[in-house]
Amino acid sequence: MALDGAFLHAIRQELKILIGARIDKIHQPSREEVVIIFRAIGGSKRLLISVSANSARVHITNNIIDNPKSPPMFCMLLRKYLGGGKLINIRQVGLERILFFDLECTNELGDKVLLTLAAEVMGKYSNIILINDENKVIDSIKRVGEDMSKERFILPGMAYEMPSRRERLVFLTANNEEIIDAISNSSNIELSKALISIFEGISPILAREWASYATKGLELNIEDITQEIMDRLIFIIGNTKKSLLEMNNNYTVVKSKEGMLKDFSFIRINQYGTLMYTSEMDSAFETLDYFYTERDNIARLKQRANDLFKLLVNTSERITKRIVNQKEELEKCKDKDRLKLMGDLISANIYRINKGDESVLLENFYDENCPVVEIKLNKTMTPARNAQKYYSEYRKAGTAEKKLAEQIKFGEEELNYIDSVFDALTRASTENEIAELRLELAEQGYIRYGKMKGRIPKALPPLEFISSDGYTILVGRNNKQNDKLSMKTAEKTDIWLHTQNITGSHAIIITNGKIPPDSTIEEAAIIAAYHSKAKNSSQVPVDYTLARHVKKPNGAKPGMVVFTNNTTVYVQPDEKIVERLKI
Repeated sequence: MALDGAFLHAIRQELKILIGARIDKIHQPSREEVVIIFRAIGGSKRLLISVSANSARVHITNNIIDNPKSPPMFCMLLRKYLGGGKLINIRQVGLERILFFDLECTNELGDKVLLTLAAEVMGKYSNIILINDENKVIDSIKRVGEDMSKERFILPGMAYEMPSRRERLVFLTANNEEIIDAISNSSNIELSKALISIFEGISPILAREWASYATKGLELNIEDITQEIMDRLIFIIGNTKKSLLEMNNNYTVVKSKEGMLKDFSFIRINQYGTLMYTSEMDSAFETLDYFYTERDNIARLKQRANDLFKLLVNTSERITKRIVNQKEELEKCKDKDRLKLMGDLISANIYRINKGDESVLLENFYDENCPVVEIKLNKTMTPARNAQKYYSEYRKAGTAEKKLAEQIKFGEEELNYIDSVFDALTRASTENEIAELRLELAEQGYIRYGKMKGRIPKALPPLEFISSDGYTILVGRNNKQNDKLSMKTAEKTDIWLHTQNITGSHAIIITNGKIPPDSTIEEAAIIAAYHSKAKNSSQVPVDYTLARHVKKPNGAKPGMVVFTNNTTVYVQPDEKIVERLKI
């Protein structure tokens, strides 16, 4: 992730609002997290310090994190030494990934002492260390002894030493000549990798963005750098420096087309083009709070829904295999007319056939060219019995054809239903939504009620949006809610929308008997496309019609409807529009 020294510099700048504030409470929600609540101007502020290997960070958070009933030992130690302490300074050495919080505290004798809390944000080596005024370690959230490291020990009573620091340029203080000289003397490797080795505290995404801007998207080595490229590189580095020093940053979160959170930065990210989506945030705090909270929620929900994902994938594969086999059998049934022909030819030429014949050559008088046809016979049967055998096989094939067509149609409808549940599950954002989908699958017989833990979940309301023209737009969260929206909630004059031949949610425009403008229909179509399997596609077809033209066939699966008198509009799903219109 991109929580590098440069991003930490931006965090330090924003954390300056805490200087002069006093510590009110200290909590340790988990083994690797500490929350310090400051009494500051404008109200309390919650400072989160995490040393988890995959989410190490420090920032102000608005999230309320549950605390254990009994505080851990490190939490008790922090409360003893830092309780009521006043934050007087926040330091960072160069662009190292360490923030030092200097606090004026009162010891047991009532004397003022200066203590420092070091938040080391260094991946798996992250740590929270309490240091006294003699630069000795009081304790740390992770003690590092001889069994964990041979170079740097972090144990109570030992002198605090910073991690070994390789000499590199700090782009906030380096001048253009130093930068040009360092790049020119760098090894002949890819430009973005060279930048990481030259500058302290920059992440791969920042280095790639600089290189992409300078080379206009080309992947070039150091020896390929022209004067024009060098000028562009110096410009983008200088521009980043100015923005960071003036706190005029463009905080950006990067998502994949599937909606997975990938990275973040304090500058605009353009290197991915249309391969990734980006959204901008207002501050470093908001960026980290959103990124890690959202990522943790997604991971937790996926873990809890993992059994449903497996069930749906296995069910889909089983149905698909069954349909393939049925279609192969149906293909064989297409030969049934030939079976009737064999029976007719035997019956018409019965006088020419003897019992014991294994085959017979007969003219096909149904064909104007009267070609000769070889017909296989059962030598133990009479000619008449052989004819009846072909007629019997013809009738069986006809019955099988009809049954197989019905089974294939049912299988394809079931496959479409499973696909719709899978789509809803991928978009579920709360545990209640997952529980509702679990209940729906239980009602349809795909899982046993005994596997459902707890009480039946309370149904959530549909997603609600307000168009730019003031019309309410409702969107179903799952198939059962889709049915309720389309069949019960919607009035006859309301407008119903759904992606064309693509699984997704039903959307309803509440018209109150009026005719909504085209802009509202387009916004509703964008919302419908966004809440569908085509969320990450372009030019998505969305059908819309009056709700009176939407019907539910008898025996149809939840969410399955038929409709007429529809019009199709093509739209581009847009997360920004959806979020702007959401209530």
